[in-house]
Amino acid sequence: MAFLEIRNLMKSFGNVDVLKGINIEIEEGGFLVLVGPSGCGKSTLLNTIAGLEAITSGDISIGGRSVAGLHPSKRDIAMVFQSYALYPNMTVAQNIGFGMEIRGIGQTDRDKAIADVSELLQIGHLLDRKPSQLSGGQRQRVAMGRALVREPQVFLFDEPLSNLDAKLRVDMRTEIKRLHQRMGTTIVYVTHDQIEAMTLATKIAVLKDGILQQFGSPAEIYNDPANMFVADFMGSPSMNLIPARIETEGNGVAVVISKRGGGEAVRLPVENANGLTAHAGADVIFGIRPEALTDPDGADRTGGGLVNAVCPIEVVEPAGSDTFAVTHLGDIEVTARLRADAAIEPGREETLTFNMTKAVFFDPKTESRIA
Repeated sequence: MAFLEIRNLMKSFGNVDVLKGINIEIEEGGFLVLVGPSGCGKSTLLNTIAGLEAITSGDISIGGRSVAGLHPSKRDIAMVFQSYALYPNMTVAQNIGFGMEIRGIGQTDRDKAIADVSELLQIGHLLDRKPSQLSGGQRQRVAMGRALVREPQVFLFDEPLSNLDAKLRVDMRTEIKRLHQRMGTTIVYVTHDQIEAMTLATKIAVLKDGILQQFGSPAEIYNDPANMFVADFMGSPSMNLIPARIETEGNGVAVVISKRGGGEAVRLPVENANGLTAHAGADVIFGIRPEALTDPDGADRTGGGLVNAVCPIEVVEPAGSDTFAVTHLGDIEVTARLRADAAIEPGREETLTFNMTKAVFFDPKTESRIA
C-alpha cells in the first residue's frame, strides 16, 4: 500500500487551472522528486501536500489518512524552504530547537535532539553562531536540522539547493542522499534541475503546464520517455530528436534521415522493429541519447543493434571524461558522446555508431511515444 497518495488532484486559482488531475503514489521511505520547468505547478503541488494551499478537488493521504483540509500543523510534515527561513536573531541551536520549544518539549529533550541532529549534519561546531555568520551551505544544513528534529512522517523540500553555487550544490545533493539512506523517511522534493532529480529520486514525477507527463523510476523516465517533452527535458545533454521516415527493408524497417544540404540520406536498419512496422511509410521523430551515438570503438557491443553511418562533424568539444561532437541530421543539430581520446576532427566526415537498441520513436503530431 502506498504511503503518500495523491488522487485526481485539481487546483485552480480563479479560472486558471494550475494542477490538472494529478495521480501519484509513493511507498514509505521513498524519495519522490517533482520536476519540470518554471510554472509547471510543482511548487503548488508541494504546497498542497503541506497544506499551505487548499485543493480544489481530489484527495491527499499520508499513511492511509486523508489530510485534505487539515491544518499544516496536523499533517505531521516538515518543510525545508529555498530561502532557509532562519530567525536572524537566534543562534543555530535556538533555530533548530525553536519548534520543539513552541510545542512544549523540555530543555533536556531539546538539547538531546539538537545534539543528535547537529552530529548527523556535522554542524555541532556552529551551534552558537547566528545565521549571518554562516555560509549558504551551512544555513541550508541548519534549515534541514530544524526539520529533522520534528521526526515527521514526510519531509518536503522546496528547491533547497537553488541558492547555492555549482560545487556546493553537488556536495549538498550528496548529503541529502546520505541523509535519506540513514533515516529512511519519506521525502517529497521539488526541483527544476533534472540532474538533481535523477540522482536523488526513487520515483520522479515530470510535470508540464499542470499535467503529469510521466511518473516512474529514474531509469524508466530516462530510458523510456512517454513523450517528446520528457525525452527532451530529462538528460544533459538532452536526447537528440530527429525528423525521420520509416521505410520497409526486407522483413523489417529502416529509419531514413536526410542530411543537411542534401546528399545521400542516412539509413539505419532497426532490429526487432515491433511497433514500428505499422508506421512504415510514415514520418516519425527518431530519439537517441548522445551516449548511444558514439565513435565505433566506444560503442556498447553487448546488446547488438549497432549501425554505422558517416556524418559531417561540425564542432568537437573536449569535456575531460568525454568528447562531444556536433553534427546535423534532418536539419537538426545532433550531439554525439564519444570517448575522451576519440580521434575526431571538425570539418571532416567521420563514422559514428548508432545503438538502435536504445532508440525511441515519437509521433510528430501528438509528440507521444509510438515505439
